[in-house]
Amino acid sequence: MSDTAPYLAEGPRVGIRHFTYDDAAEFTARARESKALHHPWLYPPVTSTTYATYAGRLIEDPTKAGFLVCEKDGGAIAGYININNIVEGAFLCGALGYGAFAHAAGRGLMSEGLRLVVQYAFTAMGLHRLEINVQPRNAASVALAQRCGFRLEGFSPDFLFIDGAWRDHQRWAITAD
Repeated sequence: MSDTAPYLAEGPRVGIRHFTYDDAAEFTARARESKALHHPWLYPPVTSTTYATYAGRLIEDPTKAGFLVCEKDGGAIAGYININNIVEGAFLCGALGYGAFAHAAGRGLMSEGLRLVVQYAFTAMGLHRLEINVQPRNAASVALAQRCGFRLEGFSPDFLFIDGAWRDHQRWAITAD
């Protein structure tokens, strides 16, 4: 658990903060503990080397922003939410990706965290639109998007290469009011 970075936004039970390189040990341990929960939907880094590459992109690339969802009671990392493909100018949009860790799944922490990230993106980051691309059979991810006010906008066949194959995705979106 890292308390080196202050929260960017806080809810009743979680706060969000940016990734740091110092989070490697906890993040990768939680990712290894959560393999059964994540498979076949996502593959977060499980070693310090792969974490350094992953976190480095989120920390250093201006078209990405990574957020850790941390429990306020103790600071444990409950999950993560990334905004990828950030486009400025007339578009002001980003694509979200996220994952909960097994110890936090089903406790509502990611719903609270995603709401905080959406609010932060629409205010501090000045974005207008956020999209989530979800494999239709990933019921937990679809439910999270729905709970947080995202609307179903479309279907994208063969959208992302995951787990050895091109996977269909639903496109969910929310815009700033």
